[in-house]
Amino acid sequence: MRDRKAKVVATLGPASSTPEKIRALFDAGVDMFRLNFSHGTHEDHKARFDAIRQVEKDVGRPIGILADLQGPKLRIGTFSSGPVTLAQGANFRFDMDSTPGNTERAYLPHPEIFAAMKKGVQLLLDDGKIRMEVEDCGSDFAVGRVIAGGVLSERKGVSVVGAVLPLAALTDKDRRDLDFALDQGADWVALSFVQRPEDIIEARQIIGNRALIMSKLEKPAAVDRLEEIVKESDAIMVARGDLGVEMAPEAIPPIQRRMIKMCRQFGKPVVVATQMLESMIHTPTPTRAEASDVATAVYEGADAVMLSAESAAGKYPVEAVQMMSRIVATVERDPDYRMMLDATQPDAQATIADAICASLRRSTEILPVCAAVTYTTSGYTCLRAARERPAVPILCITPSEQTARRMSCVWGAHAVVTRDLAKVSEVVTYASEAAINAGIGKEGDILAITAGMPFATSGTTNFLRIVQIGS
Repeated sequence: MRDRKAKVVATLGPASSTPEKIRALFDAGVDMFRLNFSHGTHEDHKARFDAIRQVEKDVGRPIGILADLQGPKLRIGTFSSGPVTLAQGANFRFDMDSTPGNTERAYLPHPEIFAAMKKGVQLLLDDGKIRMEVEDCGSDFAVGRVIAGGVLSERKGVSVVGAVLPLAALTDKDRRDLDFALDQGADWVALSFVQRPEDIIEARQIIGNRALIMSKLEKPAAVDRLEEIVKESDAIMVARGDLGVEMAPEAIPPIQRRMIKMCRQFGKPVVVATQMLESMIHTPTPTRAEASDVATAVYEGADAVMLSAESAAGKYPVEAVQMMSRIVATVERDPDYRMMLDATQPDAQATIADAICASLRRSTEILPVCAAVTYTTSGYTCLRAARERPAVPILCITPSEQTARRMSCVWGAHAVVTRDLAKVSEVVTYASEAAINAGIGKEGDILAITAGMPFATSGTTNFLRIVQIGS
């Protein structure tokens, strides 16, 4: 058992991919590992899959794997004489001519950008370091005035602000990576640059029930359709890096808060990511601002916080995980944390499942309950229980190893794999044993148990039972 309820997600990379390092990261506090398919070969990722599953076997605890797809990357072409300097106020042209560019123009091999172009749209180059505003455009060109100048190198990325691009949710590379990740047994798939709910629907037609979908919100267009996207997704990642490129920095904190609030409303896990402990890429301790940033996400009720380059390529991957885990645990011991969760608790929806789970939460407040137990095949009961943010751990008992792994990014959930249970009495017996084995409870302690009858039927959470261990 971790000494906290919010989870830690860590990205694997060159600094953290040996079996020994992966085990060290798990011991330091990682609940789910992210494999970033923007980098590395399938051979690299297969070795990581195998190492994670071996650690899982060694420790006897389900570990989730998140396969993060690259998504559509928009980049300019090459320059004939090296990098060019774009001066503020100057005009610069993008077109479909594949000839290497110069100080006046560059090749932009993305007709979908020109299809969505209109006057006033902003083009951000090299992660927003250079900004332009479109003053003239056509089906195969755009002329922009440089708002913020600088040195532009070839093949730098392009972001478009003020237009929804007609891009496919999955590129050819994404489809190859997705097939590979699903074959390896990925538990979650992260979709990059989601702009609309249709992007998720398209991906789900391919993925089916082989994995759950985590939508990465990193485009302003996604913010505009937030509720629709949250409803269609299985989880949300607040991907603040790319979102911060296209939006003002001061806009990100309230958007993060809004995303977390909406995910809690609909009972969808939410992961806050990007630059959380950025300085720990190079130093063994974070800045006070970074520690506060992680703490803020936890206070707001996030299910998980994530490390990217800190654990993938930094000098101190294990220390970064330990630090993040300590920050989370410290926040959760603060009396104000519980008060803030209660103050922002969303109203239960008018369903039997929410009525039961709201009662579950209330039971943990009235009685000295040591754990809220969910017996679930699909994970639905555990997700609805986690939405309530009970004050005690959620012991998720499931006959499905896949479901147990999927719960690794869900707030408060400690998953235990069991055999299929056919009777309520069997659930009570196994829950009592699991609570004792996990160090959550002891003889005479109280458990609040919820499940759906008949068992093995998804979405039927309909009973709550209060029992004493050993009685």
